[in-house]
Amino acid sequence: MNAKRRVERVKELLSQIGLEPDRVRMFNMSSAMAGEFAKAATEMSEQISSLGPNPLRTLAEGETGVEKPA
Repeated sequence: MNAKRRVERVKELLSQIGLEPDRVRMFNMSSAMAGEFAKAATEMSEQISSLGPNPLRTLAEGETGVEKPA
């Protein structure tokens, strides 16, 4: 499956640049799985929130003096 390989490759790349690979996940579901989609979206949102902000963005902003847009 190409999508699964791509997600695994993105996880590897994230790890190489110092980000948590858990920031990316793949879910397989059909359009008839609205409840499962909502659960997966909530779960992923909570996972990302627990990881905190992108440390690379914070580093880049500190080095350049550029602030995040409001």
